[in-house]
Amino acid sequence: MSVVIQVENLSKYYRLGLIGGITLREDLNRWWAKARGRPDPALKIGMEDHGNRVGGELWALRDVSFEVHEGEILGIIGRNGAGKSTLLKVLSRITAPTTGHVKIKGRVGSLLEVGTGFHPELTGRENIYLNGAILGMKKAEIVRKLDEIIDFAEIAQFIDTPVKRYSSGMYVRLAFAVAAHLEPEILVIDEVLAVGDSAFQKKCLGKIQDVSSHGRTILFVSHNMGMITSLCSRGLLLDRGRLVSTGTAPEVVLSYFGRDGSAPYSADFRRGPKPIGDHLARLLEAHIEDAAGNTTGEVDIRQPFRVTMRYQLRQPTPVAPGPNFHFYDTRGEVAFISGSTEYDRCTGAEPGTYVACCEIPGQLLNSETYFIGLALTFVFPNVHVSFFERDALAVTVVDPIGETLDNLRNGYSGSIPGIVRPRLDWTIQRQS
Repeated sequence: MSVVIQVENLSKYYRLGLIGGITLREDLNRWWAKARGRPDPALKIGMEDHGNRVGGELWALRDVSFEVHEGEILGIIGRNGAGKSTLLKVLSRITAPTTGHVKIKGRVGSLLEVGTGFHPELTGRENIYLNGAILGMKKAEIVRKLDEIIDFAEIAQFIDTPVKRYSSGMYVRLAFAVAAHLEPEILVIDEVLAVGDSAFQKKCLGKIQDVSSHGRTILFVSHNMGMITSLCSRGLLLDRGRLVSTGTAPEVVLSYFGRDGSAPYSADFRRGPKPIGDHLARLLEAHIEDAAGNTTGEVDIRQPFRVTMRYQLRQPTPVAPGPNFHFYDTRGEVAFISGSTEYDRCTGAEPGTYVACCEIPGQLLNSETYFIGLALTFVFPNVHVSFFERDALAVTVVDPIGETLDNLRNGYSGSIPGIVRPRLDWTIQRQS
């Protein structure tokens, strides 16, 4: 396969803290806060200054080099602020690099945020033609694809309505349909599929695989690790603007879980840049143990294992919280969700550190990698989620083929389909 994207020593520098606000008052407030050593008052709730910011400087990317081959689906992952979106903007020629070189062979179609490239006053139909022209398509090519785009986006009755009246979901459906069907050689997608419903997400993933099978290249950014491992052939991990890992998608995902010196199967969330939780509770630590009590990320399909979560209640609550674990397969599908039944929801809880442990029986899960989300929920009187850390842990269930071929696999010699693979009780009787 030929190389279609070549990135060499790419860096992108921004100057922060002095100008760039919406109003002069905002710029002055940010300048005065910076002069006093105070936090940036323009930061949104839950956001913090980038770790790669030095004074008024920010290196969004620093000495990034890699190659992408024709027909490859490359997954790009990393924390918020790692430089993923900046990298895609440079590759889409929206912004220029400060240093380094980018060589691209072919037309690039970008889907970086809801409504990318759309003019709000134009109708959906007119924006299809506009996007096609931006991509360098001829009118005849756009006309040939028009009906297919409208059918895929499922907005036929609104196609002649100005897109400023579209919901975010309608924006995404039309934007993805345009980007995928107007046949750019390189398709760049940044997390926007998270806006659509689950049925449309599955439809989009199928289209991405179809596009790749026809030799087109896809760069895909997502925080859904299951989607990355199932869809992408290779991955890149960015951290504070630097490329820290590259390899197969599962290898890079495991490197992502191993950030801050932790392992995919054991995570100390107190080491992160900010606490996980809210005024009621904080997530402290979680890990996976096998039947013998050893902390591990690989378990025998026949043996039970335990998932343990440690959290802190920060104040008395009228109703005790319910810890719950969410298990996802490598395609991002929910295998199951389990919540604690131990707490009496009619009684309160005192401040302190609590440990929640859930045992997963042997011969329940299939032989693959599962990602585990950790959550803590209150119900008083409405549902309140103190934290939900998706893909917090990873565990690989191993099937020892050969040893158990007769009594466990029932004649299967290859991969057995299904999210779970429970061993159930059967009876077979011969009728006289």
